[in-house]
Amino acid sequence: MRWRAPAAGLLAATLLLAGCAQSADPVERLGKKAAERVRAAPGPASSAEPPYRRWGLPSPLPPPPARPARTPLRAASLPPVVDHIPTPDKVVFLTYDDGAEKDPRFIDLVRELRLPVTMFLTDSVVGPGYGHFARLRSVGASIQNHTLDHSALRGLPYAGQRAEICGQQDKLRSRFGIRPRLFRPPYGTYDTTTLRAAADCGIVAVVLWRASADGGGELTYEGGAEQLRAGDVVSITSGDGAGLTLRERTVRVLREVQGEGLTVGRLEEYL
Repeated sequence: MRWRAPAAGLLAATLLLAGCAQSADPVERLGKKAAERVRAAPGPASSAEPPYRRWGLPSPLPPPPARPARTPLRAASLPPVVDHIPTPDKVVFLTYDDGAEKDPRFIDLVRELRLPVTMFLTDSVVGPGYGHFARLRSVGASIQNHTLDHSALRGLPYAGQRAEICGQQDKLRSRFGIRPRLFRPPYGTYDTTTLRAAADCGIVAVVLWRASADGGGELTYEGGAEQLRAGDVVSITSGDGAGLTLRERTVRVLREVQGEGLTVGRLEEYL
């Protein structure tokens, strides 16, 4: 039986050498040039597209300025009516009315592109959908006032206008714990009574628009303008119906914004 010992020792040595060979430096096992090729080889490419490409934009949206060049509102007894913000910053402001469309993918768009959008909500239109707008708010959207019932305010008595505006202030406070500073009158119509009622409800500015996008995402301009300009407030149709989805309309507008060398700013930071 003694003749088996050398064989056992030889087997152990062979296994030990094999183990060492497996743990040797790649330069020793492959040769210097082969090892360099292995080290230089790129890792697997990421399959995740950047958000701007996923949403159909030609390039990323530049971030808005960290310190907005805002124009302070002049002290007055009535809130100013604005459709654009005088600013040297190359930004426009995206706004949406009513709250009828509750496209969950629009929330993804806002989150992934970090869009600082502003939603003017009407209680009777939102209905049971406040949870949708709570999610939008959680990804950065701002919630503002668009009346309780979407009534045309111009010509109504003070009490009726105040009830529409203050009533929605109270609704939004109960839903979100906020009292909005901005107000958009339904249909863009208002009178001095509207401004007085808005002021009494804590509104600091009445916001209209200088450009609007219809159901197909096509922009039309107020005052004879032919293109977006820095400081413009843009209203994007957000109701249900024929045409593009809200996210598709928004993407079309964003392409226009990029084409003019602009980006999207947060309206509340400029007012």
